[in-house]
Amino acid sequence: MSTIENVIIIWSGPAGHTAAIYAGRAMLRPLMFEGFLAGWVAAWGQLTTTTDVENFPGFPDGIGGPELMMKMRQQSINSDTRIQTKTIEKVDLSSSPFKVWPAWANDPLLAHTLIIATGATAKRLWLPGEEQYWQNGVSACAVCDGGLPIFRGKHLVVIGGGDSACEEAHYLTKFASKVTMLVRRDELRASKVMQKRVLEHEKIEVLRNTEWNEILGDGDVMTGMKIHNNKTDDIHEIQAGWLFYAIGYVPNTVFLDGQLETDAAWYIKTFGHMSTATSVSWVFAGGDVQDKKYRQAITSAGSWCMAALEVEHWLQDNT
Repeated sequence: MSTIENVIIIWSGPAGHTAAIYAGRAMLRPLMFEGFLAGWVAAWGQLTTTTDVENFPGFPDGIGGPELMMKMRQQSINSDTRIQTKTIEKVDLSSSPFKVWPAWANDPLLAHTLIIATGATAKRLWLPGEEQYWQNGVSACAVCDGGLPIFRGKHLVVIGGGDSACEEAHYLTKFASKVTMLVRRDELRASKVMQKRVLEHEKIEVLRNTEWNEILGDGDVMTGMKIHNNKTDDIHEIQAGWLFYAIGYVPNTVFLDGQLETDAAWYIKTFGHMSTATSVSWVFAGGDVQDKKYRQAITSAGSWCMAALEVEHWLQDNT
């Protein structure tokens, strides 16, 4: 008979590693599958694509995203977490113990509880020049990156017309000399309050009916963009120090095959006040796969502290 794991943590990042640290310190010997490239973001989550993190407590001088994740990973190991660099391809949540199939495995692993920490992937446009200048002029999180010294006093560009785009544009005005929003339609999709906030801000320029053709650079960093008006067909170049995508995220929930309740955008629903419990008992979710509002490393970590404590309490009462 196969061993039944106390808890399997699916994916890593700040969410998964926080859960692993707490579960490990509770002597649950968690098993983590930190992921691999299999169509999602790389193992360890989106922070691996962030050059500098200045808003994570405990690092007053900032820290590189990959370095922060390495430290979290080592702390998980020090807490007696077993880590495998594999992606989970599918799960069966129809009965307990749950079945989990890692990549390349014929037979499933069994677990009393599951923690889903698979996060969300920022939508990208894959424009010409994007891959070359990713994190050297292009990124998808203004709140994560916008406050870095390299953006001070520069012209910054935001693509998008919804609430998130307006929030990010407004946030960037604290640092930029000017913020330009590129909006494909002739109007913003954001709420009236958010529209008013950006349209009345002296530093924000909104270019409607504007699409994006190419990201320009000097070979090392982005220097501007080629854009065109979709009504007049006018094509011209603008200079800019950085481009931020604000066109949404896709939660990494495909492997669940609809077995957990999600909202219309495929984010996992959780139930109960301050709880990470999902629609299936003893399966827990938090971080970016469940949170479409904050999407910060620190909020992911906090939610997974909660998840690990809930797992510990359930195991105490049921095994």
